[in-house]
Amino acid sequence: MEGMKRLIIIDSNALLHRAFHALPPLTTKSGQETGAVYGYLLTLFRSIKDLNPSHIVACFDTKAKTFRHEKFKDYKAQRPATPAGIISQIPIAKEVLTAFGIPVFAKEGVEADDLIATICKLCEEKKDLEIYILTGDLDNLQLVNEKVKVYTLGKGIKDTIIYDKMKVRERFGVEPEQMVDFKALTGDVSDNVPGVVGIGKKTAAEIIQKYGNIKNLYLELSTDTAVLKPKVKEALKQNKKSALMSRELVEMKKDVVLDFKIEDCKFGNFDKKQVEKKLYELEFNSLINRL
Repeated sequence: MEGMKRLIIIDSNALLHRAFHALPPLTTKSGQETGAVYGYLLTLFRSIKDLNPSHIVACFDTKAKTFRHEKFKDYKAQRPATPAGIISQIPIAKEVLTAFGIPVFAKEGVEADDLIATICKLCEEKKDLEIYILTGDLDNLQLVNEKVKVYTLGKGIKDTIIYDKMKVRERFGVEPEQMVDFKALTGDVSDNVPGVVGIGKKTAAEIIQKYGNIKNLYLELSTDTAVLKPKVKEALKQNKKSALMSRELVEMKKDVVLDFKIEDCKFGNFDKKQVEKKLYELEFNSLINRL
């Protein structure tokens, strides 16, 4: 839209993980792994070309445990340790972002997703601003609305998909704002969020379509007026505590205290020589040619 500004928020850890596993190993002559950063930048460059952003900001996770671990000690317990090859590349990604003049946010006690949700909330009053979340997974779909879209990867790192409200509805059968309740029922294997045992995506979508959210669902169940298959009704009753806790785990915080200013995220006025120097050090010659 004419006159609209466009902010890209980078879900950095998700993007680095996706690139690390999607691309063959890549190292510099000195032996430093760089494949994840290379894939990260390929996707970032592609998003800049596709979206022509006026502003960009990057969000990272930290090593520290979060408030979710306090709620559920087994949160992410089944997830394998982050490969050393990814860990060693996180500082490199931050250095390249800094060279581009892109602000970097990370905060102990919360995840990058919470920082992203908070930035979206802080920007919701800016009527001339569109927001695109650049990510390697679909956790941020709960944030999609008229202003916010998710720009993510299809197969590998070459295909891209943009999720707006209609696309979320087509894929999952629920509205974006209902994705929290949807995942509270289905759980999330990657984060070890339990959900309700025996409730799959199709059944969860049917339940959310019918009752709107978890609160309405359990209100109906408490009065025994819910019209559901006996097996589904029993699973929901038996796993009520798990469903409610799972909802708390998957819902993103939108009130993280951040020193965020949209004007600090203005993109384009970077020192090209400084960026070229950094890319040359990483032996990313093909990216230098695309600057």
